Amino acid sequence: MRKLFLLMFCWPILTQAQINQDSITIKKMSDEIMTNGKAYDLLRQLTKQIGGRLAGSPQQQNAAIWGQRNMAAFSPDKVYMQPCKTPNWQRGGKDFASVVSVNGKAMNRPLAALALGNSLGSKGLIEAELLAVADFDELEKRKAEVKGKIVYYHSMFDPNIIQTFGAYGKAGVYRSTGASRAAKYGAVGVMLHSLSTAPDNAPHTGGMKYDEDYPKIPAVALGPNDAKELYANAKKGTIRVQMQTYGYFLPDADENNVVAEIKGSTFPNEIITIGGHLDSWDVNEGAHDDGAGIVQTMEILRTMKALNYQPKRTIRFVLFANEENGMRGGNKYAELAKQNNEQHVFALESDAGGFTPRAIGISATSPEQFKKMQQWASLLKPYGTEITAGGGGADIGPLKNVNATIVLAGLVPDSQRYFDLHHAKTDVFENVNKRELLLGAVNMAAIIYLVDQYGVPK
Repeated sequence: MRKLFLLMFCWPILTQAQINQDSITIKKMSDEIMTNGKAYDLLRQLTKQIGGRLAGSPQQQNAAIWGQRNMAAFSPDKVYMQPCKTPNWQRGGKDFASVVSVNGKAMNRPLAALALGNSLGSKGLIEAELLAVADFDELEKRKAEVKGKIVYYHSMFDPNIIQTFGAYGKAGVYRSTGASRAAKYGAVGVMLHSLSTAPDNAPHTGGMKYDEDYPKIPAVALGPNDAKELYANAKKGTIRVQMQTYGYFLPDADENNVVAEIKGSTFPNEIITIGGHLDSWDVNEGAHDDGAGIVQTMEILRTMKALNYQPKRTIRFVLFANEENGMRGGNKYAELAKQNNEQHVFALESDAGGFTPRAIGISATSPEQFKKMQQWASLLKPYGTEITAGGGGADIGPLKNVNATIVLAGLVPDSQRYFDLHHAKTDVFENVNKRELLLGAVNMAAIIYLVDQYGVPK
């Protein structure tokens, strides 16, 4: 009885002692990142020396070589390329859109426009009457009017959805499926309001997909200011527009995920993955999307090696290929993990920009498991974040097919400005704040450390 009493009495003391040690270790990681961090310098190299990294492009291939070289310099146990085939979509030319008449009165009013990724070219200049609709419900109601016209979707973000990724998801269906929904009723082209919160006129590109049952018509995103003006005028009269795009596909390209690894000392078969995606769209430098996630991943590797941290579990640092328009890199990583019977227990992705970190979002397998992991929140609080329910990422999502019980997580930065820049020419190095970028790496390092030390609770 006395022995049981002592065990019960000592456990809280041991727990508090361990919490104190964890706090000290995380503080050491934070100090190393905030004082000696290389993430910002690496981001400058990636964006200014290599630039936009569309899947299949020489820039994307150069970025993989750059990533392998820089991670090798941090002396992990190994660094290797993981080959995968990726789509090889080409923009092909300067996209064009214009208003050519309003209520029969000729004019030439250029519209800021970018073809959507994976869209096919118009095969010359298209001119047609515009049919402007607010949403798919209005398209269905007016389907008899669609044939031979260019359909415009007023796909604005709902300003009442405070978490902008929620608004993005709601509006994103018009970009991804809007062309085929309009082609079903005979449209010859599609325009839409860019998926943006910015009060400017920079168009935002992004991936779309065709339904093979319908014609593959051209599709462009318009600058927000032009889009709003076009929609307002279309509601008052008859508008004719022109558009011309040049998109096409080359044969699939040979690309690579880049993987660095520190082998675990105690549970080497348990794998923790951390990563972001190396590719970007062709119209920008891919600084926030997702250069930030790439260099944060690399920074955590650098920091662990600088502090001589020996993990209990194997930690992989992955620079994924082709997230933007194919998801081939994430799928290949999961495919090989399954093929090799790997035991993946936790994965963390950074693909929401380099803004001030607010949380680590965790998709636990049960409410009980989440509550246990949420007990770590006090260790993250000094660095500005909390642990919230729901997290993951496009590249690590396929790991669920390898291990259904894997816990997926994502860095959650402040999202209010992210979609001002996302997929637009404004996503450049100059719009990333060094301190915010490094703070994101601090919080990612902290959660990786805690999972490594204690494993994933049941």
